[in-house]
Amino acid sequence: MKKVLIFAGTTEGRKLSEYLAEAGINHTICVATEYGEIVLKQHPLVKVHQGRMDQEQIERFLANGKFDVVVDATHPFAKEITCNIQAALKEMEQIGIVIPYLRLKRGGIAERENGIAYFASTEACVKALEGTEGNILLTTGSKELYKYCVSDRIKHRLYVRVLPSVESISLCMGQGIQGKQVIAMQGPFSTEMNEAILRQYGIAYLVTKESGAPGGYQEKINAAKRAGAKIFVIGCPEGGEGYPFSKICQKLEEIGVEIFQTEKQIKGNMEIILAGIGMGHANCLTKEVEKAIGEADILLGAERMLQAACSKAEKHPFYQAEQIIPYLHDIQSGNLWMENKKVVVLFSGDSGFYSGCQYLYPVLEKEILEGRLRASLCSLPGISSVSYLAACIGESYQDAAIYSMHGKKLCNLVRRIKNSPKTFLITSGVKDINQLGEMLIDAGMQKCEIITGYQLSYKGQRVERHTPLECMGLKGEGLYTCLIRNPYAMRARLTHGIADGQFIRGRIPMTKEEIREVSICKLRLKSGAVVYDIGSGTGSVAIEIAGISDDLLVYAVEQNHEAVSFIEKNKKEFGLVNITVVEAVAPEGLAGLPMATHAFIGGSNGRLKQILAALRQINPNMRVVVNAVSMETICEMREVLSMDGMVNEEAVQLQVSRAKKAGSHHLIQSGNPVWIFAFDFSGGGAKCQQCLPHADQNGV
Repeated sequence: MKKVLIFAGTTEGRKLSEYLAEAGINHTICVATEYGEIVLKQHPLVKVHQGRMDQEQIERFLANGKFDVVVDATHPFAKEITCNIQAALKEMEQIGIVIPYLRLKRGGIAERENGIAYFASTEACVKALEGTEGNILLTTGSKELYKYCVSDRIKHRLYVRVLPSVESISLCMGQGIQGKQVIAMQGPFSTEMNEAILRQYGIAYLVTKESGAPGGYQEKINAAKRAGAKIFVIGCPEGGEGYPFSKICQKLEEIGVEIFQTEKQIKGNMEIILAGIGMGHANCLTKEVEKAIGEADILLGAERMLQAACSKAEKHPFYQAEQIIPYLHDIQSGNLWMENKKVVVLFSGDSGFYSGCQYLYPVLEKEILEGRLRASLCSLPGISSVSYLAACIGESYQDAAIYSMHGKKLCNLVRRIKNSPKTFLITSGVKDINQLGEMLIDAGMQKCEIITGYQLSYKGQRVERHTPLECMGLKGEGLYTCLIRNPYAMRARLTHGIADGQFIRGRIPMTKEEIREVSICKLRLKSGAVVYDIGSGTGSVAIEIAGISDDLLVYAVEQNHEAVSFIEKNKKEFGLVNITVVEAVAPEGLAGLPMATHAFIGGSNGRLKQILAALRQINPNMRVVVNAVSMETICEMREVLSMDGMVNEEAVQLQVSRAKKAGSHHLIQSGNPVWIFAFDFSGGGAKCQQCLPHADQNGV
């Protein structure tokens, strides 16, 4: 078996040792200090050497140990030990002993940011600090502490965070750093912990090394920004040499280190977080979301969100399931030695409020439950633009109607606004605001007030009040959320029931009010239903149904051209866009329409059986209501209901009498009796044998 030697001193070095131990690989790990040994996990396959070594000592150690490969996992700033290791290996080559050398490269070095002072060396940083005032938090360790203590202008202002080891504290004491200036703690430190220390000691300057993700670099940067401390960073000296953790494992395998593990042991798991980031500005992030972004290995989301995210993570502009799922599969299948990954997907606003999160979450959940992804899944809320705008203007929103037309068409918007004294609306941009103003003016609602929130939370934020006419003229492109105050607001009706006199009808026959209401009740409509109104006449039934709920879709099928024009007029009169008028003869005119869940037949023109056959072919589980006035239709329905394939049959006969005033008296006028037949097709039951031949003759 190959003998592996690891020079540690970093989190990655410890992780590599633990990984090899779990894989059944005997190896030796070298650490410089007693504390370095203490933090290692004890394992029977791991031999630990503690103590600093120079080049000659390393040469002797290599020769005595007869190692087959050396992994340098020392700190990127520990240049001396790396040089000694490399020099020792070159000397070994001179005597014919070639030992492969692998450099474990620290990952997660963040892109450099504006507003941070970077220095090529500690000396340059010290020189810059001499010209400052205020307390300094030094998070660069104790080894180079003496360089800062040379200057009296710096020494008395220092607060030094070091490891809680005898060696570190002794170095502090040796440089005259008083006990109250020493913070002896072991990381990792969260952003919140860093911020607490900065505030506790009144720190004006944070000094850190560009140490990457394992060194807690980003958490320090985030904390300093929150606490208002200036940031001095000593740049990472390490270039492009070396391999990340996963590649080191692969290189060891190529050298001959036989890592025997099951796929489940080898491959890491993902922690997937779907995070609401509010309106977009960093100040509006919740602490929990900010922490998730700071700790992420991979960030996904729309381009504008990724650009605003302050993170060390790898970023990809994916936000739809069809992009994200294949990408996550590729990560887990393409890298045999993958570490655990934290993947954060960013969504604007609140993850549970008109968010793409609601579509992605169940898809990811299914992938996990069915074993195609090894991951945990959770979502984090954000601040919605509605709650933010409401706070800006001191308004409540628990008693408001709230809708979104961001990236989608919103059905019956004016009608929705009419039914509420205040409506919050999320839009896609200025064109939606222009259109909103136009619709309100067309509906005679000029007195509505529109409060627009433009670029909420950003530097250019504007909260303004407009009339509908002013909204039509707005030109500034960007993100808008608005509140519409409606002085015309009517209380929404809880039942359907429009008086006959409210319809535009001319001489076209119309299903009368009481018959209409009972017939609609017999349809037993459900949310999301698709309804055919066949023989629609003036469209009274279609209008009533469409007005019950904005998520119902109604297709009014009528062959009479004059009647069709009345349906269109009534549709406009009641402000309903969830009605589609179809000028056609049934059943032929049903071809190509979306599959209905329900059908009302108010007129069949003698083709009732053909229409029923066509409806059954469209949806064998449809609910159907038929109104019959003539003896012929009543007799035909008696035959239909006696056939197989019909269930839940009902037959109700209504005759409505109305009182009409005549002078000082009221005369009773009786309407024609109407039969209301209701039934369901039985799905997989026997076909309506007498209907089908007729349907074939008519090409259905």
